[in-house]
Parts: sequence; structure tokens; C-alpha cells
Amino acid sequence: MEKQPLPADDDRAGTTDSVVDSYAGEESQEASCEPVARAGWNSKIEYFLAQVGFSVGLGNVWRFPYLCHQNGGGAFLLLYVLLMLVVGIPLFFLELAAGQAIRQGSIGVWKSISPRLAGIGYSSCVVCFFVALYYNVILAWSLFYLGNSFQYPLPWEQCPENRNVTVIECEKSSPTSYFWYRKALDITDSINETGSFNPYIVCCLLAAWTIVCLGMFKGIKTSVKVMYFSSVFPYVVLICFLIRGLLLDGALEGISYMFYPKLEIWGDVQVWRQAATQVFFALGLGFGSIIAYSSYNPKNNNCHRDAFTVSSINFLTSVLATLVVFAVLGFRAKGKVIECVVSNMKLLSMHSGHVDSTLLPSFNYSDPSSVGLEDYRAWFKQHGSSIPGNLTDCDLETEMQKGVEGTGLAFIAFTEAMSLLPGSPFWSTLFFLMLLNLGLSTMFGTMEGILTPLKDSFKPLAKNKTKLTIFSCVAGFLIGLLFTQRCGNYFVTMFDDYSATLPLIIVVVFETFSVSWVYGADRFLDDIEAMLGWRPSVVYKYLWKYICLLAMLGLLGASTIRMFITTPTYKAWNQDKLWKAQYKHFPQLSKT
Repeated sequence: MEKQPLPADDDRAGTTDSVVDSYAGEESQEASCEPVARAGWNSKIEYFLAQVGFSVGLGNVWRFPYLCHQNGGGAFLLLYVLLMLVVGIPLFFLELAAGQAIRQGSIGVWKSISPRLAGIGYSSCVVCFFVALYYNVILAWSLFYLGNSFQYPLPWEQCPENRNVTVIECEKSSPTSYFWYRKALDITDSINETGSFNPYIVCCLLAAWTIVCLGMFKGIKTSVKVMYFSSVFPYVVLICFLIRGLLLDGALEGISYMFYPKLEIWGDVQVWRQAATQVFFALGLGFGSIIAYSSYNPKNNNCHRDAFTVSSINFLTSVLATLVVFAVLGFRAKGKVIECVVSNMKLLSMHSGHVDSTLLPSFNYSDPSSVGLEDYRAWFKQHGSSIPGNLTDCDLETEMQKGVEGTGLAFIAFTEAMSLLPGSPFWSTLFFLMLLNLGLSTMFGTMEGILTPLKDSFKPLAKNKTKLTIFSCVAGFLIGLLFTQRCGNYFVTMFDDYSATLPLIIVVVFETFSVSWVYGADRFLDDIEAMLGWRPSVVYKYLWKYICLLAMLGLLGASTIRMFITTPTYKAWNQDKLWKAQYKHFPQLSKT
């Protein structure tokens, strides 16, 4: 039996042959299937700023460089580009076209294909809300650090003293680690110890949600005005950091290590899984935000070109961020290995009287600051093991292998590197202002993925847009207080690892299956042809029906298997032992 065309609304089917014909008729027909005063973009630039702002987020700065570093450098980049072309862009194009054709949020789009598929849209809304809860906490942390950047010296440059005695916890770790764990988070020893609320983070979280609420107050009309700054400013900062970073000692070593290709990693299934997951999250698939933003486009907008443009900008931003991160971290690593050389030369000077003169180096080890790294390493490889005092090999590559990601990169490693720069408060202010703007653009998109489907699907909510926005932000703040407890960082880690990955993959699997098999890939291409005036390549039909679907099912299977065979863990900062303890599982939460 021939499949019926998409319905024009919840309770009546259209009489036309395509999505476009059902939704691009007379004004009265449009009014029956979408809000009368539905907003639209004032220009193509606004739309690009919104889509790029949503897709380019914190993960481009602190997740992509780490994955690239840990998984073969240049080889990972090639794998990432391959998966983006074969899987990422086709799925991105699918969501753009669906939203633009039907001009509804995620709930309305999938309900139009079949009322039974409305759950896909509701699932996207729920996941968006979970992500918004902890994502805004990261913005609160950025606000806290931004506020502390307006002082000299920076509070994380030196260890504090108590009665002229350096605080032991700081001395045994580092000033940046101490400030992060003790001053910013005041973290407990485990997730089982909830602790009290952190008043500074509570205030910063309130400020973060207030900014989001004000930016979303009147929908895309207000949020896009903020995006003129929040979507462009991070690029200005990244370019400034890149120029400054390339002038630092050790920057070129860091970048060359970063991009050195290790093609053998292509045989590792886990590397493919990580690359696919990064493509998936970098483009923001499954959140419903792409659909929401594209639903405000005119019907004849070239969404095919948009898919390639936004994806390319996203990838190039990740590469730019990677250059910046490893230029700065190369500088940091070079400083650490030089400190290592100086420390070892001091040990050698202490034991030189008990060492055979033939084993002593030819360079002037009595002046540690004049000893070159290469000279020291060449001597150490020959005679280091014969020298008393436990001398160590000061290897720049080993130091660079101590990769960090997420909050560890932003609030510890990168912060430490910036504290070594002249004018450190200026660079710190720029960096955390950049993180704040990156996060805000993504938050606007995430909230749009919640609000637009609800307003499109429920007329009472559409008539009270402002109240819905305020209520959502207030609810997000109140629930988000969970993350402002002293153990809140552990909950952020838990939500980041488990609240979005599997649900979003399942959502995209159902999206792809619904369009390519339930509605039909050929009919969907017909609708796109009616919109654009030309027909996309038939390659998309086979990509959607087979390649993308099988790839997402494979990613779902790999992620599920990994979840079952790998015991959930989290790292906790132990105040007494002064190190990050690795817990094998999340202990049972205290009832108090």
C-alpha cells in the first residue's frame, strides 16, 4: 500500500504529495499548522551565527584537542574528516531539511511523519534539559574564574600562606590545582560526601541562568543579538592566543607532536568510536536545536550548502583550537622539562664528589640554567643510570603525553600556562570570557531545542512564550543547585558521561530510520527538490538508508557494550592523600 503524505497537523492529513506541498500553501493553511506570528531570521548572517554558535562549543576547545592528541594526531584528523563527510554532514543535512520543510520544532517534525514518532521529539527535549542543567554550571565556573581574573597577581599563581607557612595541600599539588579543587569547588573527598552548598558558585549559577533568560527573553529576536558578539568573539580570542602562543618557547614542539600522524591507530575500534562520537556531538545532532533553528528559514533556503558550510566552520574551529591549546601546552611542557633539568643538575652538583670524573658531563652543570635540554638528554642516556641521586630523564614528549581534557584542561593546565605569561590577568580574562561566550551560544541553541518544540506543539505555551522561558530558566536554576554542592563536580561528570550519549544516539537512529524508511528517502528527496529547485544527489538516499543508519547502530552497540564491560568510575580529589583517587564505581549516595 502506498504511504500517505505527511499530515498538516495533529488530527488531519494533508491532501498533497509531499512535505513541502502540505506546508507551503496559502497563508490560511500555514496558520493552521504553525503559530500565526512565527518568527523568522532577519538575515542569513543571523542564521549562520545561531547554527555555528550552537555547534561550536566548549567541546571544540577542550575535547577535540585531547582526542586528537591521544589518538594519533594527524591520523585522527583524517579519520574525523572521513566520518564527518560520510556520516556527520548527511545527518546534519537531514535535520536541516526536515526543520525547514515542515517549519516546526522537533516534536512537530516527527509527529508529522507519524503521530507515533512524536516521542523522538519529546526525547530530544528531555536530553536538552539534562544537558542544559550541567552545561550552565560550567558557565558558572567560568564566571567565577572570570571574576577572579581582575587582580594581580592571579590568585592561582602562588600557593597561599597560613601564618607564614605555605598551605600543605597546595604545596604538595600545585597552585592551580589547589585553587580549582579547594577555592572554586571546595570539593569533598567523594561523591558520597555531599557537603554544603558553595555560595560563590550558587551566585555564579544564578548569574549564568539570568544571562540565558535575558538572552532568550523574546526568542530568536533577542538571542541572535547576543550571538553577534558571543559567536564572533571566541574567534578573535583564539586568533590572539594563536599569535601569542606561536611566539612562546616550546610552542612549535607542542604543535609538531600534536599533528605527527600515527596511522596504526586506524586499526583500533575504540578510536573509530571516539571519532564518531566527537563528530556526532560536535555537530549537535539529535538535540532538536538544528531542526528548531532551520524551521525559521524561508522554504527556498539552500540548506544543502548550509550543511557543508556549518560543518566546515565547525571542523576548522576545532583545528584552530587544537593549534592554540598545544602551542600553549607545549610552552608549559617546555617549562616543566627545563625545571626538571635544573633540579637534576642541582642533584648532580651535590653528588659530583662521589662520581667518577669520566661520567660527569662536559657542559657546565654547576650553572643549571645554562644547560640545554638536548645536551642533558644526550648525557643522561649514556651515564644517567650510573649517577647516584635518582636523576630522571626530562623528556618533552613524555610531558606532552600527560594529556588533559575538559575541566582539567580549562581550569588547571591552561590556567597554569597563562599564569606564566607576561600580563597574565589580561590573558586569563580573555580566555574565560571566551569560554563564557562559547557556552552561551551553545546554551541558547540547547534552550531553543526545548522551547521551540513545546511552543509549536502546545498553543497555550505559544501564547505565553515569555513565561515559558522564565519558568524553564528558574526550573533549571533550582534543579542545577544539585551541582553547586561541594560534591557537585562529581555529578557534573556523571551527567556528562551518562545523561546524553546513549539517549542522543538512539534519537538519531530513530530520526534516520523514520526519514529513510518510514517516510521514504526518495519522497524526502522529492520534498527537498521542491524546496531548493534542484535535486540533491541520489548518494544521500543510500547514505541515509544504509551507511548512516548502520554507522549509528554500530556506535550505539559499541557504546552500550563499553558501558556494560567497563565499570563506571570517577576521579575524586582526596584532601588527605593530595591526589586524584580513582573510584571503581559510584558509591551509594548518602541519605543525609
